[in-house]
Amino acid sequence: MTTQKVGYIRVSSAEQNIDRQLVGIDVDKLFVERMSAKTVRNRPVLTECIEYLRLGDELYVHSIDRLARNLLDLQSIIDMVNNKGASVIFLSEKLEFSTKEDPFAKLTMQMLGAFAEFERKLINIRQREGMQAAKAKGKNIGRPSLSQDVVQVIRQKASAGIPKSQISKECGVSRQTVYRVLGAKNT
Repeated sequence: MTTQKVGYIRVSSAEQNIDRQLVGIDVDKLFVERMSAKTVRNRPVLTECIEYLRLGDELYVHSIDRLARNLLDLQSIIDMVNNKGASVIFLSEKLEFSTKEDPFAKLTMQMLGAFAEFERKLINIRQREGMQAAKAKGKNIGRPSLSQDVVQVIRQKASAGIPKSQISKECGVSRQTVYRVLGAKNT
């Protein structure tokens, strides 16, 4: 049985560039996920990637934060990979976690995972503080509200039987916004 080099790339949104991850690594199979990684749950590409791994395979990931945002998820993912007999290799941190017992690697992973989780929490705190400061200055935070004129046009078009996807295009709003407007009580 031949072992494979498997790559996992994650970016938070479809617009983000994946080119900087796994530079110089020639992988046999690549999995690319375009979504936020708040938790390990509901990440179908990661699940597919782990299911794909076989005994002896190597999973290459750019950095710890591309795989997990907190220490529990990081340990859980590494355990799932190791239980399949595969290793996880983080390029930025130059760390490998395999099935062989390595207390130093485990300690390093726990420390780096804890720092990544700490950093994420600091980012969230700074984000909240920035939003509070902006609100204090009178700036609007969140999605812009629709004018009553647009709401009225959406309702008129829907009453005329125009498809919701067409209404969304013509009014320059998402289909979800059209559904939200039509589901709301008249205001």
